[in-house]
Amino acid sequence: MDHVTAADLGPHRLSPVRARYLAAARTAVELLRAPELEQRWDEASVLEEFGVADLAGHLALSGLLLVEMLLDEPDPRAADPITGGRYYARFQGTEDVGSDLNVAVRERSHTIAVHGHEQVATLASEALERLADRLVAEPADRQVATRGVALTLDEFLRTRCVEIAVHVEDLELSIGLGPGLTAADPVPDMPDDVVADAVAVLVDTAIARHGTRAVLTALSRRERDHVDALRAL
Repeated sequence: MDHVTAADLGPHRLSPVRARYLAAARTAVELLRAPELEQRWDEASVLEEFGVADLAGHLALSGLLLVEMLLDEPDPRAADPITGGRYYARFQGTEDVGSDLNVAVRERSHTIAVHGHEQVATLASEALERLADRLVAEPADRQVATRGVALTLDEFLRTRCVEIAVHVEDLELSIGLGPGLTAADPVPDMPDDVVADAVAVLVDTAIARHGTRAVLTALSRRERDHVDALRAL
């Protein structure tokens, strides 16, 4: 799998978004292979009500397997596909660990995690191999449909960069691979451009929910931010 990098695939063959996504997905797969993950598979994670195994299942599912699932469905060809920010802005109950949304996320994640560490890592790794080829072949205007809305493929992949960037950090901290800690076989850092794009999507989410003025206040005058405008997930 070391051959699956944006540089190897070439900028002339992939959009920048697709190249960033594959770089992020490769980092996720490397983390899912980590021996430290296997050692702490049955422990609690840094997320409330989320065990390490289920968090790993969620990273594999939301970051890679779901992309394949949606690409296997027909292109919705919507007249007005939405942005990644508006996609996330539609979510209700993200801050409540007991919300229907979060309970459903944990249940779906568990259906992947029950296969065990080795199988989860294999599922994600094999999905990455297929996606590396598939994303080159998919047309630039390809759309996917999820949760009752349509997004362009590239815009959906930006949301997957959010999922990967956020949950890679969650999982690293959960298994002792956070900043300043040393792994037996170090996991590559998440590329800065992936993190920057994830931040951009989350800011767009905040704007979609609260408006530009509220986000400006949250960024520049926190003492006047009465709606927690930057809380996107």
